[in-house]
Amino acid sequence: MAKKAFGGYSISFKGRKETVEDVFGSGKLAPSEMTKKLWVYIKKHKLSGK
Repeated sequence: MAKKAFGGYSISFKGRKETVEDVFGSGKLAPSEMTKKLWVYIKKHKLSGK
């Protein structure tokens, strides 16, 4: 049985075809910039659920 998401958020990437490079780009990024880009992607594609 799957454990419930910590903090009440669950994010499903099931069925997504984008590569990591599609989400983050091909240049170097700091971890904080990766997090920002990841949340932009999640919100744009409505992947988050509470």
